[in-house]
Amino acid sequence: MNPPADASAVSAAPLPRLLDSIRSPADVKGLAPAQLPQLAQEIRDEIIAVTAKNGGHVGPNLGVVELSIALHRVFSTPDDQFVFDVAHQGYVHKLLTGRGGEFFKKLRQTGGASGFLTRAESPHDAFGAGHAGTALSAALGMATARDLRGTSEHVVALCGDAAFTCGVTLEALNNVVASTKRLIVILNDNEWSIAKNVGAISKYLNRISTNPTYNKIHHDLEKFFLGLPHGQDMNRLYTKWKRETKDFFVESSLFEKFGLRYLGPIDGHNLDELTKNLEFAKHADGPIVLHVLTKKGRGLPAAVEHPEKFHGASPYDPATGESKKSAPGTPPNYQEVFGRALVRFAKANANIVGITGAMPSGTSLNHLAAECPRQFFDVGIAEEHAVLFAAGLATKGIHPVCAIYSTFLQRGFDQVVHDVCLQNLPVTFCMDRAGLSHNDGATHHGLFDISYLRCVPNAIVMQPKDEDELVDLLHTSLQTKAPTFIRYPRGAGVGVQLKETPATIPLGQAEVLREGTHLIIWALGPMIPEALAIASRLATEHQLSVGVVNPRFIKPLDRTLLLRQAATVPLIVTMEDHVLTGGFGSAVLEALQDAGSATAVERIGWPDKFVEHGSTPEILRAAHGLSPEDNYRRVVARWKAVSAPVV
Repeated sequence: MNPPADASAVSAAPLPRLLDSIRSPADVKGLAPAQLPQLAQEIRDEIIAVTAKNGGHVGPNLGVVELSIALHRVFSTPDDQFVFDVAHQGYVHKLLTGRGGEFFKKLRQTGGASGFLTRAESPHDAFGAGHAGTALSAALGMATARDLRGTSEHVVALCGDAAFTCGVTLEALNNVVASTKRLIVILNDNEWSIAKNVGAISKYLNRISTNPTYNKIHHDLEKFFLGLPHGQDMNRLYTKWKRETKDFFVESSLFEKFGLRYLGPIDGHNLDELTKNLEFAKHADGPIVLHVLTKKGRGLPAAVEHPEKFHGASPYDPATGESKKSAPGTPPNYQEVFGRALVRFAKANANIVGITGAMPSGTSLNHLAAECPRQFFDVGIAEEHAVLFAAGLATKGIHPVCAIYSTFLQRGFDQVVHDVCLQNLPVTFCMDRAGLSHNDGATHHGLFDISYLRCVPNAIVMQPKDEDELVDLLHTSLQTKAPTFIRYPRGAGVGVQLKETPATIPLGQAEVLREGTHLIIWALGPMIPEALAIASRLATEHQLSVGVVNPRFIKPLDRTLLLRQAATVPLIVTMEDHVLTGGFGSAVLEALQDAGSATAVERIGWPDKFVEHGSTPEILRAAHGLSPEDNYRRVVARWKAVSAPVV
């Protein structure tokens, strides 16, 4: 017979978590209101535990816990649709729509939940996101489609306050009342994008969020009109009059100027207040904006104190907020080397300025902001403006350095073409995260910039082999009276010592790292160590003399060296951390074809696919046939094919 269970042990057993019972939004609706604070706390605990291990967007998600719960209490996805701006704040939504458990614990890892929203992951993700400012336009399109089809679902756009610094959001705002009669816009105001919000829109939102009399006046007047005979008609006339009298008596909000009813500010952590206002919006007879005030990082003191660091954090200690330390001897990140070098150059030349789009720490322009504040500009999440602003500066003798991630520079492509390159203006673009950004996934991989820049006249495109050469290329670009683009990877450099005095590299001049007589590998940037390893292995296992070239310049390509080598070897191999379509290998092929060379080319790079997120770059490379062993076998196979005697 078994001994009786120990009563104290039974009583000490942890109670089951409410979060573990959430399999769909219906389960959220089934909870009693008194249970919701417990659910909110459990969600915060889960987000902190998972991001502490995996990294991720901590602060934005901790700030929208109550808002997300209230949305799922009032609306019913996937019938109703939520459109998240950027989806930095989408983790809570994932947990409330059946993506908890092990799937969420593997957030941003291979086989786990994406760090953003993607339609392929869940029917509850109505629209994919990864870049800021997209929610309002997409939601307006969905609401208009609903109207055209005659259905009745609700469409809710969740926009961060920083999204209203994006030109596309203001373009959408201008079109709302012309496109639909029913749209709900949540303005999630936490005063931050990645860095502290900047500009007139931020100041305006702060003014109305700190003026409690604003909404009370409007509420009291609306209540008065609605109490009169034909009150609905009277209230509509009042609203129209208020817009057209230029705020002579009572100020109307910016949103009401665009024809949207404004409601707020609303406490974004008060579930009762949120629910009541969302219910009101659900039954509103016109487009409506709910201005919700949230605290970025709520529930994690370190994230509240350091919102920029915890916007998108690497793994950290939740007790202290300290990031997990790199292994001893880890070289500095490329971005850090760039940021320090730019300060050095800017101090020597007051005409050098730095421009960022809301990412001073992400690009390491925070060093320039601290040491040369007059030469630093944060324009907010407005990449198109950043590029065009730089073009204007360049016409007046200033040399701007735009530090923008490769994936985000896509947003300023028109300005790059028509305003910088067409006018051949001396603007330097430093493109961090060029190549794979493994755990961020498809929206953040910098795998397309060579293709979209190589076709543009006057553009000079470069990539360094190490951090010392990065400084050399930055130094070279600042002396060049033309548009220059420097791409470099995410993460640590290779650990080389920086020269005391940077070198000026002749434009278009490649560097031979290893001579070869059988085949030559032209490897770009971070692919060079693998190219050297392949060359050594081919020498050992196949007795081949294999050369390795560091191109440095993608455009202009060192055609002189390339054609000289092509005349002596039957095979050129190209390696790049970029898609093959239109990439560096394509440039080599085109140069050889133009010269009438019959030398074979084996191109190694990413396929014509959107690459998913993964735990490590190595896992993703192996999944796409790009592991070191895969690449070695490809080179061997191609060598055997081109060197086989013709029968």
